Amino acid sequence: MAARISSKEGQLMSGLLDHKKTAAEIVKLARSDDKVSVKFLLTEIFQDFIEFHGDRVYGDDPAIIGGLAYLNQQPVTVISTNKGQTTKEKLASHFGCPEPAGYRKALRLAQQAAKFKRPVIFLVNTAGAYPGRSAEENGQGEAIAKNLYEFSKLPVPIVSIIYGEGGSGGALALACGDRVWMLENSTYSVLSPEGFAAILWKDSSRADQAAEILQLTPEKLLRQQVIEGIIPESHSKYRLVKAIKRVLLQEIDQLQQMTTDELLEKRRMRYRKF
Repeated sequence: MAARISSKEGQLMSGLLDHKKTAAEIVKLARSDDKVSVKFLLTEIFQDFIEFHGDRVYGDDPAIIGGLAYLNQQPVTVISTNKGQTTKEKLASHFGCPEPAGYRKALRLAQQAAKFKRPVIFLVNTAGAYPGRSAEENGQGEAIAKNLYEFSKLPVPIVSIIYGEGGSGGALALACGDRVWMLENSTYSVLSPEGFAAILWKDSSRADQAAEILQLTPEKLLRQQVIEGIIPESHSKYRLVKAIKRVLLQEIDQLQQMTTDELLEKRRMRYRKF
């Protein structure tokens, strides 16, 4: 299986039948409580994961879990969003919506990875950045913008996997890698269907219609070359883990064969085409 695949190849790879599954249905599956948890992914994909805390500026945000690990024998830095599993965890993490401290923690870890020449892996599942007053007071917009700027020039491979929701700038700040993949039941869009419907029609109940217009499904995004590929999902979470791990290993191997100048130039060209 090639690391970079065409639209047709991506559909064959994942066994997708998105013409039978509406965008609204995919949105519901992306948000489902049955979606694989980030802690399961961290435990099953990586070895010897060590979590780091704090942004060294303001505090620690539980909506972002990041640290060091091994991917087989390859040292990597893993940074992930965390929606939480218990009620207490969900409330503490704002249901996976990071605050500025979370984005600054992600940047701190990514820059540390660059210092020690470790690839960076992002695992993304967020409805968006936390929109609360505390986030705005502490520089939410600046934190996201700085991440986009600094990640664009990070001299190590960056691979992002969207495994649930990929909402707005909250996701973009972590999904701006050299390669971006999505699970087949995941979404990636500028804002939620409800938000889109509320802005366009003043009626959030038309969210299903908005989901179709947004073209937020993996198949549509692959056709538009916004993402590199689609990872199939199954009832077995262990089979899913194997599929994600295979993609990560292949992508990192290809990216590490490039010189730093080649890596940064290809990254710039990837985003300039949008």
